Amino acid sequence: MNTLRPLMKVLAPNPRTAFGAVLLATVLGVPGSPVPASAQGEVNLYSYRQPFLIQPLLDAFTAKTGIAVNVVFAPKGVLERLKAEGANSPADAVLTVDIGRLHDMVEAGVLRPVESPTLRMNIPAQYRHPEGLWFGLTTRARVFYVSKDRVAPGTISSYEDLARPDLKGRVCIRSGKHDYNVSLIASVIADRGLDEARAWLTGVRANLARKPQGNDRAQAKAIYESLCDVAVANTYYMAAMVTNESEPEQKKWAAATRIVFPNSDGRGTHVNVSGAAVTKSAKNVDNAVRLIEFLSEDFAQELYAETNYEYPVKVGVALHPLVESWGTFKADSVNLTEVAKRRAAASRLVDVVGFDFGGGGS
Repeated sequence: MNTLRPLMKVLAPNPRTAFGAVLLATVLGVPGSPVPASAQGEVNLYSYRQPFLIQPLLDAFTAKTGIAVNVVFAPKGVLERLKAEGANSPADAVLTVDIGRLHDMVEAGVLRPVESPTLRMNIPAQYRHPEGLWFGLTTRARVFYVSKDRVAPGTISSYEDLARPDLKGRVCIRSGKHDYNVSLIASVIADRGLDEARAWLTGVRANLARKPQGNDRAQAKAIYESLCDVAVANTYYMAAMVTNESEPEQKKWAAATRIVFPNSDGRGTHVNVSGAAVTKSAKNVDNAVRLIEFLSEDFAQELYAETNYEYPVKVGVALHPLVESWGTFKADSVNLTEVAKRRAAASRLVDVVGFDFGGGGS
């Protein structure tokens, strides 16, 4: 794993590229922001993923294949842009995070199916669309952060446990409407059905120590401050806190907690993905497929793991040592398409039970 660190320095993105203007125009909503025209030896990419993470991979792809990658980095609005541009969109491929965004692109009809033996071999079935419309590239688990001092090992082990009466006033979580939690709730609906999911979410609401708020790191802080004992969060935030040199107080938050992988002895822990897809408007289809295939191979998968503390989708790729230290777990094997189909129902359920108004003695 350590062999990647010098490579990352060599491949680090140069902020003074021509694409800085592209990004600025995208963020500011300037129409007609420049993406180089499609041509042999190029691929045009729209990316939600942050430049510091993806640019080294794109540079490595170009070095290996000679295919230039013209990329627009945008934190939001990619789907809207694709829909507005229609068949004239210059984008050949998209990179995004969260199964919800991938599913929204499928529903909008802006993606094309891909048939690739390489992608079928590298990516387990539950992390790719059954018809090849999208492909997961990394996963992140939705786990529990629990107090090392106040929660004995083995006393909480499943998502269902969050609704246990003995946890009243002891659970913290961010908004139920956040994508991460919508997907988690959707996975419960997929596993248990809508009625059981409603009863469960009502029970979790009753156990909240405070109204849902903050981000995943804020939940670890709440445990550190003894506001609650159990929180729901993504795995990579733990690593981000442990290694945070600019805000060292976050190391204290992390040190007060440990990770529990829920349902590892049952259906498995819910995971979400970052993923990629080829656009319906793609002019450089073959190059787009080659890029996604490259991102599913060992080098790119290991670099993903090294830089963002995520889990590679390809079996056998080394984990970051910190991530590996948390131990192994069983991931939910349900195809994420089935989870995505239930996201709308999950979002409605958050409203039905008044989840985001729970806690704090309510």
